[in-house]
Amino acid sequence: MLRVYNTLTGSKDPFEPLVPGKARMYVCGVTVYDYCHIGHARSALVFDVLRHYLEYSGFVVEFAKNFTDVDDKIIKRAHEQGVSCENITAKYINAYYEDMEKLGVRRATLEPRATEHIADIVTLVDRLLAKGMAYRVDGDVYFQVDRYPVYGRLSKRKLDDLQAGARVDVDQRKRHPMDFALWKSSKPGEPSWVSPWGPGRPGWHIECSAMAMRHLGETFDIHGGGMDLIFPHHENEIAQSCGATGKEFARYWVHNGFVQINQEKMSKSLGNFFTIREIFKESEWSDVVTGEMLRYFLLSTHYRSPLDFSDQSLREAKGALNGFYDLFERLNEPAPSQGVADQQMREATTRMRQAFVEAMDDDLNTPTAVAALQKLRGETNKAIEAGLSGEMRRAVRREFRTLGAVLGLLQPDSWQFNPKLNPKRVGEAVSVEIEERIETKVVLSDTDIERDLAERNEARKMKDFTRADDIRKYLARHGITIEDRPDGTSRWKR
Repeated sequence: MLRVYNTLTGSKDPFEPLVPGKARMYVCGVTVYDYCHIGHARSALVFDVLRHYLEYSGFVVEFAKNFTDVDDKIIKRAHEQGVSCENITAKYINAYYEDMEKLGVRRATLEPRATEHIADIVTLVDRLLAKGMAYRVDGDVYFQVDRYPVYGRLSKRKLDDLQAGARVDVDQRKRHPMDFALWKSSKPGEPSWVSPWGPGRPGWHIECSAMAMRHLGETFDIHGGGMDLIFPHHENEIAQSCGATGKEFARYWVHNGFVQINQEKMSKSLGNFFTIREIFKESEWSDVVTGEMLRYFLLSTHYRSPLDFSDQSLREAKGALNGFYDLFERLNEPAPSQGVADQQMREATTRMRQAFVEAMDDDLNTPTAVAALQKLRGETNKAIEAGLSGEMRRAVRREFRTLGAVLGLLQPDSWQFNPKLNPKRVGEAVSVEIEERIETKVVLSDTDIERDLAERNEARKMKDFTRADDIRKYLARHGITIEDRPDGTSRWKR
């Protein structure tokens, strides 16, 4: 059974949805005033994998992820560029979709926008006012935190110890420094909507509560986002939602860790701030980075732990993926109808599948799940050397594809390959492919082939499998197929 770390309880809790067989999940999306950075990529990927695994486990997943399309930052960017807020949000929503497509992140079932839910927001604010949990000040409406006695239960903070902080406006009109805006009265040049309290726009926190309840109900299963959202955003969501309904808002609160750059916190002020498109287009890796490489790297660390982004990390991801795709090439080679290693391979596949599922059940332990796939790769290479039938090879390929799909990896005909790259070799530039095409025009003599084959056999004897694979691939580029026999010898054909 899947167990997820629940920030609300501080423990790994068994996942038991309200409606058997159905998982309802809401994740805080991006504020669309700029391009997405690597931290956004990590959060998007974590909840994409959670969605995949829930589906793999047999759940029907209803997944909502919002766009914040009205906000101080959006208004400021629009003023700076002399365009409308709609122009800014449309540009960066499109950019978001482009970035997520490169990463293989599926679109959510529902993608609500704050500006499309003003009526729901107004209704929720009015409900809080009627219950005495909010108050009006000069056209603004604030939530009164001391009217919600358990405020701070998500972040484990006490109200008396809290100070005005991130995204909390210091305003002398507040009854408590931590009271937060539900509705903001309009200022000149800002977008506004009609409300019972005068023209204005929603506060940041109220929009997520209104959209989540509108689409998933007053109580749903999972609420997710980055750790930076625990306080004040998610804390405030709980207070206003539970305050309005008297019910629990979300039952499981799941948060992913931060991204560091070369072991320093990512920050624009430090000059180590990377957008997703910079990694793909403008970095020194621009000619070799694929979505799958970045995805593999992001999954190499547990989602709740800090993740260090570096060039070396991408190199390691590239090397690991190359090992898988080299194996897939071997699995596609001609094979006997029966193999002496078939039973051994069946047992290894079963063990690795169990290890993979156990890892994912343990709070989405993707590094251990990837390690299980790596171990299966090693077992498969050994089985091929010993003798693996064509039927068993097809079964192993299906297993890699099925388990890989949970992580969004190892789908060779799918999204992750940059069309400029050779899909048989992750991260190799097109010039390599051109060189390979040139090489195939050279016809090797039988003597050349026998010499190369003898060198490969010697490399295998010395357990230098990297060199042996290089020779095999070199011969394959010249149209030569090698068949390894169980006794350690090999034969070739054109």
